[in-house]
Amino acid sequence: MTTNAETTNAERTVFLLAHTGRPAAIRSAELVVQGLLRNGLGVRVLATEAADLPLPDAVETVTDTSCAAVDGCELLIVLGGDGTLLRGAEFSRASGVPMLGVNLGRVGFLAEAERDDLDKVVSRVVTRDYEVEERMTIDVLVHANGDVVHTDWALNEAAVQKVSPERMLEVVLEIDGRPVTGFGCDGIVCATPTGSTAYAFSAGGPVVWPEVEALLMVPISAHALFAKPLVTSPTSVLAVEVQPHTPHGVLWCDGRRTVELPAGARVEVRRGAVPVRLARLHQASFTDRLVAKFALPVSGWRGAPH
Repeated sequence: MTTNAETTNAERTVFLLAHTGRPAAIRSAELVVQGLLRNGLGVRVLATEAADLPLPDAVETVTDTSCAAVDGCELLIVLGGDGTLLRGAEFSRASGVPMLGVNLGRVGFLAEAERDDLDKVVSRVVTRDYEVEERMTIDVLVHANGDVVHTDWALNEAAVQKVSPERMLEVVLEIDGRPVTGFGCDGIVCATPTGSTAYAFSAGGPVVWPEVEALLMVPISAHALFAKPLVTSPTSVLAVEVQPHTPHGVLWCDGRRTVELPAGARVEVRRGAVPVRLARLHQASFTDRLVAKFALPVSGWRGAPH
């Protein structure tokens, strides 16, 4: 017998993206799919991933790997580590469909749930008991010989890096059309607050709370006395100029998309026009998330005096 709830849910479809190279992801995907189908929701997956997942016939598969693959979907559930979550962010940004990440990796700041929370994830999705927040992105332009030769975007960061391990990359940094400093380095990370806990954090940058609107510029192994992380206005334009006499560099966006930077290239970073929408299950503060993700020692804390 079909219930009224199942009839209503039949009009709802969830897109599932998983790191099928991980046994944990395959098992997790199976549990999520079973839970959603049991409650009458439709499930859609990429055909390239369906071959590696034990999926029932009721699951819809699509061969289109563009953002059109999630057309008509209410939610995008991503199972995996940071790399898979960033792949999901590409679908989410292009389509506007909110992403709900389940962490199967190590830190997973973009994830909203852990593998042990799968039952809760399914229940909250079925009852639509989640909120959606928008995260700032960055838009990236690469100039060479006066022409724009590449455009890109990132949720976490755009990193200008050296290619030759034996040679430093000589750069000049600019903010809002004014030069700041120049030096040799391994690279420069231009990040969002969301990306402050990713590559920028590893490079020695500050942790910035997600609700703070700002842009970050963090040097990587700079050979200079003044090479501190910089935090700017969200309306600022950050620029990294690769000096003409230096070896060529490379631009990485979210560690996923890359383009070569010839000597003399200029990379401009500004606030992105399109945010990424994240589905949230918890009201916990970012402070608690930070403590949990990094297992920070807080024993002995007594709280504010009453």
